[in-house]
Amino acid sequence: MNVLITGGRGFVGSALSRELREAGHDVVITTRQESDSPDELTWSPPSLIAPKKISTFNAIVNLAGDSIYSDRWTKDKKERIRSSRINTTHYLIESIKNADVKPKVFINASAVGYYGPHGDEEVTEDASPGNDFLASVCKAWEEEARKAEGAGVRTVITRFGVVLGTDGGALQKMITPFKAFVGGYIGSGKQWMSWVHIDDITGFINYAIEHDEISGVFNVTAPNPLTNKDFSSKLGSALGRPSMFPVPGFALRATLGEFSEVLLTGQRVIPERVLTSGYKFKYPLLEEALKSTL
Repeated sequence: MNVLITGGRGFVGSALSRELREAGHDVVITTRQESDSPDELTWSPPSLIAPKKISTFNAIVNLAGDSIYSDRWTKDKKERIRSSRINTTHYLIESIKNADVKPKVFINASAVGYYGPHGDEEVTEDASPGNDFLASVCKAWEEEARKAEGAGVRTVITRFGVVLGTDGGALQKMITPFKAFVGGYIGSGKQWMSWVHIDDITGFINYAIEHDEISGVFNVTAPNPLTNKDFSSKLGSALGRPSMFPVPGFALRATLGEFSEVLLTGQRVIPERVLTSGYKFKYPLLEEALKSTL
C-alpha cells in the first residue's frame, strides 16, 4: 500500500516507517520544509493537502503532536500540546473529505492518558475518559479523528502506553539516574505503568493497515502492566544497577509542576481489544522488552 505518515520523523514515526517499508509498503512522511523527495510531502496546517495527492494514499497514519515530556507545562506549552494534535487532525480529515478517492484506513494516535488516574482498577477500552488536562486533550483529539468515519473511511484509534525503545522515548530518560547509581521508583511507587515495546506499536499499526476487520479504539499496551516500583526494580536489574533511591512526590511537583501528576498517578490498562483482534504481542513481558531495548 501507499502510506502517508504525519509525525514521521518522531520516535514512533521513524520506527513505523522502517516497519512498513520492511513489510513492502511505500511510505511518505509529511514535512513542513519544501521537499522534492518522493518520500516526503510538504504540508503545514492550517492548509489542506490537495485532493489529487490525498487520493494516492491507501492508508494514513496520524502521529503528529508536540511532546508532553520535553518542557514544563506552561500555559503556552499546554496550548502547543493541544493544538498540535487537534488542529493537525482537523485539517487532515478535511483533506480526506475533499479527496476523490478516500484512503482505505485512517489510523490516529492517542494515549492511555485518555482515562485519567484510575488507581488499581483494570481499565479496558470501554472505560470513560478522565477529567484532567491530558484526558481532555485525548478526548478532543479522538473526537476529531472519528470524523473520518463520517467520510466513509475505516478508522482506528490507538491509545499508546509508555513506549519503550532504543532510539528515544521515555526509556532514555528513565535510565539516566540508574546509570548514575541513583535510580529508584517515583512517589509511592504504587501507581501503575502501562508500557509497550516500540515493536508492538509498529507491529499493531501494520496489522491494522493490513486487516480490514480492525476498526475502533484499541489500547496498545503490553498485557502485563506493572506498578512503578516493580517497573523500576526490573529496570535496575536489567541495567545491573540498584533501585533504592525513590524520588519524593513533593520534589517532583516542585520540579515539573502539573506534569508531575502524570508520573505520580497512572492507569492499569488492559489491551482487551488488541488481544482479541488476532495480533500477537512480540514483547508481552517487561524483562523481554528491556533485554531487547537495552
